[in-house]
Amino acid sequence: MQNWDDLRIFLAVARAESLTGAAPGLQMDPATLSRRIARLEERLEAALFIKSPQGYRLTDRGQRVREEAEAAEGALIRALEPGQADGPGLSGQIRIGAPDGCANYLLPQVCAALSRDHPGLEVQVLALPRVVNLSRREADMAITVSPPAAGRLTVQKVTDYQLHLAMHADDLPPTSLVAVRQLPIVGYIPDMIFDKELDYLGPLAADGVRMASNSVAVQLQMLRARGGIGIVHDFALPSAPELRRVLTDALSLTRSFYLVRHAADRPSERLTRFAEALMIALKAEVARLEHLVVLTEGQSVEDA
Repeated sequence: MQNWDDLRIFLAVARAESLTGAAPGLQMDPATLSRRIARLEERLEAALFIKSPQGYRLTDRGQRVREEAEAAEGALIRALEPGQADGPGLSGQIRIGAPDGCANYLLPQVCAALSRDHPGLEVQVLALPRVVNLSRREADMAITVSPPAAGRLTVQKVTDYQLHLAMHADDLPPTSLVAVRQLPIVGYIPDMIFDKELDYLGPLAADGVRMASNSVAVQLQMLRARGGIGIVHDFALPSAPELRRVLTDALSLTRSFYLVRHAADRPSERLTRFAEALMIALKAEVARLEHLVVLTEGQSVEDA
């Protein structure tokens, strides 16, 4: 039987694919980690990593050890889960990774409601302009806009959401999509689009994006400052009353949110219960905010 501390170190290096990447989380220096990995390989009489200047890549034996170590890690986590099966409430810390549109305009309300329902729960939201790496345990679960195609992951579709062109209400709206190309366009930094589903503009931005950010929240602020026209999540519009949707019949986009978890966490009752509550609340919040946009536009038409 191997020492769990050695397996913990092995898993950290396997997930980070380098000694320097694993060192901060383990609070050890790379030289110490190197010695610990060498000692584990000596005991197992097998190489677990192929070492190169590019990092540490698992051997076939290393991959098998990783699978067994992750299974043991999952069993240990489940055994130590706070409040498991002790009552209806959830407790302990759970971290959710999410793209910043979801993290800024949906998860604050959703997580606040879940926290009120479960006072012993500590929810952390990790907002990153990239896909959260669950294999490296950056989070317990992640919201994504595309279902991952690889990895030991479980994927559940949460809900669809809508996006439209929007601009400041005081600016003269374009009369066609052709006219949009004559306006300053706000959007993503092209070479920092980390998921194809985020490439909204297509031919509309053939002449380039006038103002850009890798953050949905920053793009929204650019539009509020009358920086031009851009694609906006409908669920974000209630937080930006200065903006209005335009050309909704000519351009309407539908995207989806997915909840992704590591396969090793599937037996966890606590994470499963939280995931179910999160999906129900997230779907309801998208529907509420999108309905609010439609109601607001209807009232504006009546006022006019």
